[in-house]
Amino acid sequence: MNSFFQRKYIIQGIFLSVVFILIARLFYIQIIDDRYLDFANNNVLRRIIVYPPRGIIYDRKDNILVQNEPVYDLMIVPKSVKPFDTLELCSLIDITKENFIEKFTKAKNFSPVKASLFEKQLSAETYARLQERLFQFPGFFVQNRTLRKYPDPIAAHVLGYIGEVNEKVIEASKGDYRQGDYIGISGIERSYETLLRGQRGIKRIMVDVFNREQGPFNEGKYDTAAVAGDRMVTSLDAKLQQYGEKLMQNKLGSIVAIEPASGEVLSFISSPTYDPNLLVGRIRGNNYIKLLRNPLKPLFIRPIQALYPPGSIFKTVMALVGQQEGLLNPNTTFTCNGAAYVGRKRLGCTHHHGTLNLMGSIQMSCNAYYGYAYQRMIDQSPYGSPENAYQVWRDHVAKFGIGSKLGIDLPHELKGLLPSTTMYDKWYGKNHWSASTVLSLAIGQGELGVTPLQMANITAILANRGFYYKPHLVKAIGEKKVIRPEFTQKNYVGIDPQYFPVVIDGMQRVVDAGTGTIAKIPDIVICGKTGTVENPHGKDHSVFFAFAPRENPKIAIAVIVENAGFGATWAAPIASLMIEKYLRDSITRPKSYEDRIINASLLPGDVFNASGNVKKEEKAKDSKTVTKSSIITQPKTEQKLSKPSVKSEKAPIN
Repeated sequence: MNSFFQRKYIIQGIFLSVVFILIARLFYIQIIDDRYLDFANNNVLRRIIVYPPRGIIYDRKDNILVQNEPVYDLMIVPKSVKPFDTLELCSLIDITKENFIEKFTKAKNFSPVKASLFEKQLSAETYARLQERLFQFPGFFVQNRTLRKYPDPIAAHVLGYIGEVNEKVIEASKGDYRQGDYIGISGIERSYETLLRGQRGIKRIMVDVFNREQGPFNEGKYDTAAVAGDRMVTSLDAKLQQYGEKLMQNKLGSIVAIEPASGEVLSFISSPTYDPNLLVGRIRGNNYIKLLRNPLKPLFIRPIQALYPPGSIFKTVMALVGQQEGLLNPNTTFTCNGAAYVGRKRLGCTHHHGTLNLMGSIQMSCNAYYGYAYQRMIDQSPYGSPENAYQVWRDHVAKFGIGSKLGIDLPHELKGLLPSTTMYDKWYGKNHWSASTVLSLAIGQGELGVTPLQMANITAILANRGFYYKPHLVKAIGEKKVIRPEFTQKNYVGIDPQYFPVVIDGMQRVVDAGTGTIAKIPDIVICGKTGTVENPHGKDHSVFFAFAPRENPKIAIAVIVENAGFGATWAAPIASLMIEKYLRDSITRPKSYEDRIINASLLPGDVFNASGNVKKEEKAKDSKTVTKSSIITQPKTEQKLSKPSVKSEKAPIN
């Protein structure tokens, strides 16, 4: 009897144990482990992410610069896949069997029961062929997406491009991005990513056993709508941008044009450029590698990343600072006999200008005048020592935006170079240097380095007689046309407006009867300054900046053409054509004037042909000098600049 009851309790214990295990397993499957729920849902209920279209980007006149076009991603739920004709699917989407195996394995490793990307960016034609036979491929479905499209292939460096997120971005985003999402990588696409991308939605679709959609789940009550990205109105003038890129074809350099009254960037040209459509779609990766390896560096954003000595255009800043400090005035004269002699240093000039006043020094671009002016500012100032005087001078120059980022709404802007007293103390020893030691700064050479954007901003400061608005490329955001508040604030440079007229008079005379007469336009008063920037690695750079008209200026522009020689030869006529194009929307001068610029190829050496391709394989190694000869190398800190050893200054031709 006792043995009977013992067996009874044992059997009951086994039975209860099995029931408990089953209940625990069901609890784990249904409550804790969501794999089977995902599997079940994917069999009868498909949860589809609805990707919003990115915001459309316009120019200042509402011409579309960037829009969207539909593409289709093929998605897979590995556990839902059943035997089918693999080769037929491969043929439909144009991949090999090996690619299929690789993609299937990757999807399965990601999750056997969750949907993941199998093949991205199918064209409309491929999707149409696939859609008719999709029921034959259980476990696969199509998800709609959009990609960027550029109606006019311009402004690539401004607009930027998008790309698929990597694991690092996904992890850092804390759920904002997931596998297969796209993100802005450069340009406006990156700066305004959070506004352009919009907000994802969710759509739940019922499917049958044949993988065919049967309509929305519960009449779409649980769906969430996608919210499109904000529209962006840029400050660019599309016609002016296109024209500038045409003028700069087969040349290295930059054009930056700003509306002085607002800080809006009218054109932002980095040459060479590229067709932004190359970085869209399934061939983006291959095209990116080609652009990256191109020795002409088309991905390099010269207006904000290339540093050049400002050269003779810096004399305008010198004239203003000298007046503000009471060390120069319109009647201050110095005599030029072909050079300035400051201490043991000789600063050469291209002409024997004789005695010049301040306005004449700008008009004739006299190096000697500014050598003596700099000596007065540093060695003969009332500040006790050259170091103290230099710090005062440096503080003034810094307010013009030199040596710091201007804060344009693009990533990767460089701040430029403005040497400090600490750097010179380290090089020469404290109290062991003076104006003669750093005399090249007087004419915008030496350790100074500015970006083309900073050059254009200095021009806008001159046009505004003492202030600037932060340069920016987006003028209105969204349907409400929001303007970022920092772009509406005036930034004063600390120079009294009374000191500008004599400098502007000199700039007008540069164009009317000085070194920049080639830029003259009938019935438009242009105030400009030429510069030929000394380049120790090769031929000098051609530089010109200007604003027009003189009263109520509408455009301030800076042009630099690398390795092109005199400022008046190339940069000045390019700026002049851009000014006339913007102010008149047409060119009134002889076609030969325009054709000379458009047809010129000024690429360095004979390594490249007119299209920018390497002529001979054996000369490809010479292309490494292109970037080196074009810009100042940007050091991590100014202390890493090498100490100069030259005792006399070369005289740039202006």
